[in-house]
Amino acid sequence: MSSLALYRRYRPESFAEVIGQEHVTDPLQQALRNNRVNHAYLFSGPRGCGKTTSARILARCLNCEKGPTPDPCGECQSCRDLARNGPGSIDVIEIDAASHGGVDDARDLREKAFFGPARSRYKIYIIDEAHMVTPAGFNALLKVVEEPPEHLKFIFATTEPEKVIGTIRSRTHHYPFRLVPPGTLRDYLAEVCRKENIPVEDGVLPLVVRAGGGSVRDSMSVMDQLLAGAGDDGVTYAMATALLGYTDGSLLDSIVEAFATGDGAAAFEVVDRVIESGNDPRRFVADLLERLRDLVILAAVPDAAEKGLIDAPADVVERMQAQAGTFGPAELSRAADLVNEGLTEMRGATSPRLQLELICARVLLPAAYGDERSVMARLDRIERGVNVSGAGGAGGAGAGAGMPAMGYVPGPDAHVPAPAQGAGAGQGPVQGGAPIPPGGGPAAARAAVRAPGAGGAGTGAGAP
Repeated sequence: MSSLALYRRYRPESFAEVIGQEHVTDPLQQALRNNRVNHAYLFSGPRGCGKTTSARILARCLNCEKGPTPDPCGECQSCRDLARNGPGSIDVIEIDAASHGGVDDARDLREKAFFGPARSRYKIYIIDEAHMVTPAGFNALLKVVEEPPEHLKFIFATTEPEKVIGTIRSRTHHYPFRLVPPGTLRDYLAEVCRKENIPVEDGVLPLVVRAGGGSVRDSMSVMDQLLAGAGDDGVTYAMATALLGYTDGSLLDSIVEAFATGDGAAAFEVVDRVIESGNDPRRFVADLLERLRDLVILAAVPDAAEKGLIDAPADVVERMQAQAGTFGPAELSRAADLVNEGLTEMRGATSPRLQLELICARVLLPAAYGDERSVMARLDRIERGVNVSGAGGAGGAGAGAGMPAMGYVPGPDAHVPAPAQGAGAGQGPVQGGAPIPPGGGPAAARAAVRAPGAGGAGTGAGAP
């Protein structure tokens, strides 16, 4: 038993044990109760979501001595033969269409199909990777699939149902399987770890679920790898991040805090730590984009964790809530957009570190851009008293003195008052040609930017 892979050791033996596919298992169980089982089924869906397992369970239900039944007894000879560690049944034939999909294989199957079962109620053919059967092979099977003898059942399993010819699809009951939701998969993995009696740190299971991508088999394989390398203290978060290639949470926290405070020195120090620790810059940017996505959701929906919109441990969610509060809405949206654009540019880049540093520079220096998105981000920073130049520290003083921010280049239509005409003299500063009332502050500047006729590229003095 110990040598078996985890996904084989915990393969479901009944529909009740199949997770995340209730839209398929419930109708199948009801059809068995009503004795309205079709002669051919098509199970489709992503890999590792339970198609072949469900086909074996259906065969078990059909050939159980107490069946057809939605709940196989597990005690009769047929149930024992088709158990997860059973020897298999001579009347349940599994065929891998990837290597047996030709017309000769289909003709051989057709000839053998008419012979009755040796000791079971039905002879059942489970054809895996059915999309690999050639059109000629499907045509050779068409007649027997259309009008099979009473003892014969077909179950086709495929990841690409559109490649199964329409004449076969029209003669089957099609059940589409789906990827398993993260919450369901995380609870299932936690139960498996409890059965294995190996402790797992908080934060590990979300990484495994993310690596598995909704596939139960892939997630179980990743979990099996982590459990195999666990020490006396079980599976640690540091071990999981190192083995799976994810970025450590402390690096993400540091870079996000650097973006929030406009601290360029801290941001580029994080980049250096990423490179020196041997992390892949592309993976770091992808993980950073995932973090910014979570922050955007938390800023819009404070109780996103309770609603299941974010899958992370409680302490990480609490930390991200604090981080989301340090950004203005325009800042956060702009940072996520720039990181997303940078991730696209990094594909095939010859110098990933340089691309990562440029991404950080773009996020840190909204004053270098004159588009409305950057202007709004700069105003967000002014409201929070953060330096808009990205040089670190608070930049509220310079912004309030009526002088352009560092890195700001006035547009051709921008009105830049002389030093003697500061924000406190007579008329307030000008934003893109629209005067801002004295004492109006950043909120008035924001309204002036959005006002018709405001220059998108140019900004006024005192409102970088």
